Amino acid sequence: MPFFINPFKKHDVKDFDVHVDLANAERHPSVVTARDRNAAISADGKLSTDIEVRGSHALSGYTVDTLRAEIDLDVAASGHDSVYDRKSKIINKAIQDIGMGRYQKQLFVLCGFGWLADNLWLQGLALTLPSLTSEFGPSETQVRYTTCAAFLGLCIGASFWGIASDVIGRRIAFNATLFIAGVFGLAIGGGSTWIGTCGLFASLGVGIGGNLPVDGALFLEFLPMASGSMLTLLSVWWPLGQLLASLIAWGLIPKYSCGDEPSCDISAPGVACCHKAQNMGWRYFSFTLGALTLLMFACRLFLFHLYESPKFLLARGRQAEAVAAVHGIAYKNKRKTWLTEEILNEIGESSAETAETGLPRGEVIKRFFGNFSAERIAPLFATRRQGTMRMGYPLFNGFLPQYLKNSGQTAPTPTKIVYRNYAITSIVGVPGSLIAYYTVDIKYIGRKYTIAMSSLLTGILLCLFTVSSDPNYQLVMTCLEAFVQNIMYGVLYA
Repeated sequence: MPFFINPFKKHDVKDFDVHVDLANAERHPSVVTARDRNAAISADGKLSTDIEVRGSHALSGYTVDTLRAEIDLDVAASGHDSVYDRKSKIINKAIQDIGMGRYQKQLFVLCGFGWLADNLWLQGLALTLPSLTSEFGPSETQVRYTTCAAFLGLCIGASFWGIASDVIGRRIAFNATLFIAGVFGLAIGGGSTWIGTCGLFASLGVGIGGNLPVDGALFLEFLPMASGSMLTLLSVWWPLGQLLASLIAWGLIPKYSCGDEPSCDISAPGVACCHKAQNMGWRYFSFTLGALTLLMFACRLFLFHLYESPKFLLARGRQAEAVAAVHGIAYKNKRKTWLTEEILNEIGESSAETAETGLPRGEVIKRFFGNFSAERIAPLFATRRQGTMRMGYPLFNGFLPQYLKNSGQTAPTPTKIVYRNYAITSIVGVPGSLIAYYTVDIKYIGRKYTIAMSSLLTGILLCLFTVSSDPNYQLVMTCLEAFVQNIMYGVLYA
């Protein structure tokens, strides 16, 4: 295959010579283990367990009947038994048998770009607030409405792209979110008024808001079950976004910012004030972040061929393309796959009319909003402690530069020191996600105790942050808090 491929090309199974008969297919050990554990149906009431091990995969004389038995168990556990659901589970089995490979590793990086961009701009917003006050004149309290505008856009974006990715496809949503964020990120650097800049941040949020729901769901669809911990590791891109934003801000904003002069918009004539030409640091900063976001978009679109989600293609009745996508993944990973349309139709109990496989758009949207039922939302806010934990990140990190600036006991902390301390905090926070990746699989610790202990420590450190206004003390507290906080969010987002 050529290095550059039309990113919107439709593929056929003939493009990839990776098919192998089901009886001769290599099955991933995790699939075999799950099959043997669940016990299934055959002539004697159990699945055959005659398996020949070949390296990291196992060779098994598999049949359509034994595969159907596996699917029956999965369908019974899920509670959904439509043609679409059965065929989706067959595709899941095929992807698990292909295993982790080059395709998933490259997708890990590109999905990581979305997580990086999300926190890149959240921190970018926080880091520009002091400069917006200096140039446009809103008070330190009023300027926080900029954050409100951005989070309004984030809420709209997360809701819209979650639905849109099920209607127009994952591939379009995957690329459009970064494109929108990059365009409006550049536009922010040209903001001429505070209100206009707030509007641009809100528009930016519409793009950024789709990154976590779309990228996380997309990566999970292509991720074999045995490599599920990679979803936790994906969260390492989150603190990297904060680190990148803080380092760029440290290099640009202190050097090209006003001192303590008031804004010219609220100053009397003849009084020394902050002009736009003296306060270009936050604009250079926004231009840089916008350019980086568009660069990540270009990498997604032109340097990697993303196959459309097989589940989305099934939902739209495009079964042949769904099979071709799985074959494309196998080709990329240098493996074989047993998946064919014939197997899908036979086990899915469908006629050759593949349109019957699809889900109506109304059903797609209904299933999406089913994820927001009272039964699922209520546990998130079952107690006051759980609710405040989920709101703690934006309430603290979103205004941290302002907190650091005003932490001086006699005078505001110098701008250069503020951004230096913020960069140090970001550096210390990065290993937290890596710690989470390992602890979630440790026996007797797992996800439960990892998130419990990190949440407890985060709360304690946030309280200790308020004990003293000494800049050095607060730097230590923010560093420790960033470290344990990223452990918590590494598990929470996964």
